[in-house]
Amino acid sequence: MHHVLNVYNGMAATELHGAVWQKSRHSNSQGSCVEFAKLPGGEVAVRNSRFPDGPALVYTPAEIEAMLLGVKDGEFDHLVGG
Repeated sequence: MHHVLNVYNGMAATELHGAVWQKSRHSNSQGSCVEFAKLPGGEVAVRNSRFPDGPALVYTPAEIEAMLLGVKDGEFDHLVGG
């Protein structure tokens, strides 16, 4: 399996060979959601599911953990809904 050795923010998601993308089961019927993939080096890539060939943002496990904890605590609830 071919792996990209140097991953970076903004690289094409298609260059992340072997990435298995996953989106939330809460994604709407139009597929508007973000998708996540754990990379071989431990980083986590994020892409827009509406543009799967577009750029990916790459985060450390600690950055993803902080974001998920904030989401679980409701810190970002003001970003959605009315």
